[in-house]
Amino acid sequence: MQRRQFVLGAALATALVATGCAANSTADTSTDTLRYAAVGAPAAASNDPHGGLGNESDAMRFALLYDVLTVPGADGSTQPRLATSWTPDTTQTRWKLALRPDASFTDGRPVRAADVLFSLRRMQDKAAENYGRMAMFDLAASTVVDEHTLNLATRKPFAEVGKALESATFVVPEGSTDFTNPVAGSGPFRMAGGDAASAVLERSDRWWGSRPPLRRIEIRAIADPQARADAVAAGQADVAGSVNPATARESEQDGLQVVHRPAVTVYPVVMRLDRAPFDDPRVREAIKLAVDRKQLVDAVFLGQGVVGNDLLTPADPTAPAPPQRQRDLDRARQLLAEAGHSNGLDLTLRTTTAYPGMETTATLLADQLKAAGIRIRVQVEPQDTFWTQVYSQADFYVSYLGGIPFLDVARVALLSTSPTNETAWHRPDWDLGFDAALATADAAGRSAQLGRLQQQVRDEGGYLVWGAGDGLDLARPQVAGLPTGPGFQRLFIDQVRINAT
Repeated sequence: MQRRQFVLGAALATALVATGCAANSTADTSTDTLRYAAVGAPAAASNDPHGGLGNESDAMRFALLYDVLTVPGADGSTQPRLATSWTPDTTQTRWKLALRPDASFTDGRPVRAADVLFSLRRMQDKAAENYGRMAMFDLAASTVVDEHTLNLATRKPFAEVGKALESATFVVPEGSTDFTNPVAGSGPFRMAGGDAASAVLERSDRWWGSRPPLRRIEIRAIADPQARADAVAAGQADVAGSVNPATARESEQDGLQVVHRPAVTVYPVVMRLDRAPFDDPRVREAIKLAVDRKQLVDAVFLGQGVVGNDLLTPADPTAPAPPQRQRDLDRARQLLAEAGHSNGLDLTLRTTTAYPGMETTATLLADQLKAAGIRIRVQVEPQDTFWTQVYSQADFYVSYLGGIPFLDVARVALLSTSPTNETAWHRPDWDLGFDAALATADAAGRSAQLGRLQQQVRDEGGYLVWGAGDGLDLARPQVAGLPTGPGFQRLFIDQVRINAT
């Protein structure tokens, strides 16, 4: 361990200076302060909880500062948080939302229904930044009933309101306009110092929920996965979010703790249906058949994952179970020839290093696809610009999904009106089927319909989903209680503790 810390010193010092943390560079073994090195580009850090949430470090900080209406449970079901119940009328377009009566902001003001409605409307006003997070609601028609009750209106019959309100519905005081600095929140912590890139949070005595074991949490945005891991190895952080499998394996041998979030990391390959050659379904099918999925799982995730079957959210309770797509190079070459590419294809596959494994995915895919006559040039894009200049714009690239539910994926990427329809999946019949599923009050019937929609995307769409890997967080051995669930579950770290050595 000491030799490894010596080697990484220079790179780590650079990362800490970039995030404004050089002053706290001495190793700390405190049991009341957690130092979390989170995924995030410091230059893109924000104090606005209703914007794009491009940095995980921002979203994690917001989940500590602000209350949310509902949260995902360990089994994937929606659980109450600030909202205690959500009850529909017979049309599934009007919902009575009841709020906790004992929640208050850090400045002492009670949390009211008016604050919640203001926050939801502000999220909807910023739809261009947050991928239409509140698109399903008619908030102009929604009303405050009393201090702790709302009538929420949806634009169409929508049976999944509880899930739509999960995790990112951060509530701020009514009338908040200046987010240069964090505004008062009603979450378990309050802002005590630092800035958006390197924040110091202290436990709030006004929090209505279970008292956090920790007095202080420090969150640093560090873009590079290795730098995050190095911070823990050198004693500069207690937790590093989303490290690569090789580093996790080495660190575990050095006595650090690796926390697994099973099968939550997906690096789908995006092919745009509105651009040649991917507008030809035979080309898309050929690429899907030319891939050795197990080799990718073994190489990218070091076997810590499962083989994918081109389903975007395989762990979602509504996911179907079609026969596994197998590698078939003869059929892949035949499809390419039928599509007019008997001499193969020359393509550029874009990727980045923002998440562990994205570059390895592209490199190994390029090697595998050669066997089918598909010649790939891998282009690695800078982390700071990939999500603004490549994501949802390029025709062929490695993307990222962090275990979010199918409903969120559909809203963001699969509807004709989706703000980031990265594969150009524009199917009016699919949109109608999605609306019909969400209008179905019966949970089993709704699940079956959503499963059929996912099957159609799998069979006809522009996503190659070769596998799902474990999310790997690195921590000191004394850290306990880190979340292990998918998606936004990993943001809620208010009950993490540090045991005495």
